[in-house]
Amino acid sequence: MRILAIETSTEYCSVALWQDGVLSERSEKVGQKHSEVLMAMVDDVLKAAGTTIRQVEGIAFGKGPGSFTGVRIACGVAQGLAFGVDVNVVGVCTLHALAEAAGRDKVIAALDARMGEIYLAAYQKEGGVWRTVIEPCLCKPDAASALAGAGWFGCGSGFAVSEVLQQRYAAQLDGMDAQAVPQAAAVARLAAVEFEQGNALDAALALPLYLRDKVALTTRERAA
Repeated sequence: MRILAIETSTEYCSVALWQDGVLSERSEKVGQKHSEVLMAMVDDVLKAAGTTIRQVEGIAFGKGPGSFTGVRIACGVAQGLAFGVDVNVVGVCTLHALAEAAGRDKVIAALDARMGEIYLAAYQKEGGVWRTVIEPCLCKPDAASALAGAGWFGCGSGFAVSEVLQQRYAAQLDGMDAQAVPQAAAVARLAAVEFEQGNALDAALALPLYLRDKVALTTRERAA
């Protein structure tokens, strides 16, 4: 099966093509220029693989949480491409994609949500299958849910911006990659499982995962 995956929830823009387990990917740090470079990256990945969008059998996208604009771009482009070639879509949680790419079996994934908060989730792989230990949530670092046991691996920008979060899980962590960002290759791998299990959706039903309704502090809140 050919699955095209896109991920734009952070300052990175990445595109990957899954072809029956073989992955090709492009990733670039673009700041806020996702809308300017994404389609060119899609074309480049498809051309490099010797295929066309018409031969793609499914579209996957990083559905969030993350940058509001980035998440909307990924969802909108995925829908547009899927409508154009009449295929279904799979939205993959960006925190799950972080865990998938970490190469560990017990992962705490955290992204900087700004405004003194983080997006957080925890996953454990058992028998090759991921189990969600902490559901994706928005929280203050000092309110992050407790976890049982040791051997956890921390990844994502949430650990880079919050020493409180590092300290909260310090006794349970055996490693950390605070620079890790969600990437399309991991989105594609997770989406391949969903397509295989028949969990793909009609493009019209694709939705972002925001976790937050409020995008900025008021003047009074900033002063406080």
